[in-house]
Amino acid sequence: MGLNVLLLGSGGREHAIAWRISQSPLLSRLWIAPGNAGTADLGENVSGVSPTDPEAVRRCTEEVRADLVVVSSDDPLAAGVIDAVVAAGIPAFGSTRAAAEIEWSKAFANDLMARSGVPTSAGPTFEDPDEATAYVRHLGGPVVVKADGLALGKGVTVCDNADEAVAAIDAAMREGAFGASGTRIVIEERMYGREVSGHAFSDGITVRHMPFSCDHKRIFDGNVGPNTGGMGVYAPPTWLVPDTAEAIRTTITERAIAAMAEMGRPFAGVLYPGIMVTETGPRVFEINARFGDPEAQVLLPKLRSDLLTVLDACAHQRLADVEVEWDDRASVGVVMASEGYPGPTQTGRLIEGIADVDDDVQVFIAGAKRVDGRLLTSGGRVLCVVAQADTMEAAQAKAYDNVARIHFEGAQYRRDIGDTAALPLEFAR
Repeated sequence: MGLNVLLLGSGGREHAIAWRISQSPLLSRLWIAPGNAGTADLGENVSGVSPTDPEAVRRCTEEVRADLVVVSSDDPLAAGVIDAVVAAGIPAFGSTRAAAEIEWSKAFANDLMARSGVPTSAGPTFEDPDEATAYVRHLGGPVVVKADGLALGKGVTVCDNADEAVAAIDAAMREGAFGASGTRIVIEERMYGREVSGHAFSDGITVRHMPFSCDHKRIFDGNVGPNTGGMGVYAPPTWLVPDTAEAIRTTITERAIAAMAEMGRPFAGVLYPGIMVTETGPRVFEINARFGDPEAQVLLPKLRSDLLTVLDACAHQRLADVEVEWDDRASVGVVMASEGYPGPTQTGRLIEGIADVDDDVQVFIAGAKRVDGRLLTSGGRVLCVVAQADTMEAAQAKAYDNVARIHFEGAQYRRDIGDTAALPLEFAR
């Protein structure tokens, strides 16, 4: 008898997770709430269930007779969905609300890292915009202003000077750009170096690390323009030397998970620290309680082990019994976004050409819907095209060759995803 699985979410990340779960010999049936046009081909989408409503999710688990609930995005974790499901006696993959505070409160995360010795750029927290303004005026130099709460990946402003910092403070605290998430802010030292993402599975005790990856957050080539949720990812970064990679695993990821257990908030799920490799070593600039998006779309095709086996082991504190193996080939994912993203976008545009991509290339749907049999754009980041090859150059060429086969009016994408993979590590400001 297989497992009935309920997966919460509707993005490209959830399409990638559903894609891997659907391949598992352990699977009986898969439901996705609410799902999207891509997940509809892999399981049964469930409409009318809000992933951030713990009681609605609990009722849904009973209706579909779920044996495992998988929560992969930040808002449901912060809402306590895992707590409600587990309290009802249903195993779940994902962190409790208390453990997920490591993402939904930057002040909490900074305090945890400071006390446990995780290297970071932690700075003071402010609830008064006048005090925050006085602080950045006193510093007079580059800082990073962060909304304390969740802001769909858009609550962080990297500032070159005090005037930019004051504008970021005003936007968050006086103008309400991030709603309640911006009523409290954290102001941190601006770090310089190379960014890398470190993901790991955990059941609260055991840690199984994933390959390192690099996200491209800015909208335009050359890392210019406004930040987005992510315009593409490559893995692995060949510039990341083994000693630094091991330092990240031990002094950041494993140390943070151990600290959570010591304070009575065992972390189960995916821990994903964003790291800046600086002249003084790796330091955390953000820490997340779930898979990155679009990192998941690039990492999961590299997974050789059965994903459902790993998720179920995490939910039952049996991860120590599971070996997690990864493909060591290069992987490149390119996001195709709607015109205007990350600002207001035009939707309802016909998407063509997905059927023409190579058989070994994955196309993960995010902002698209099916209407009368046609696939139409419905959001900012529309899809992610992922290719693998023996070298980064070959993976990059393959990804872009397949991107060129997909068309929708106003499509925009970066043309340099993976260009920095083999560049030497530098610390230029």
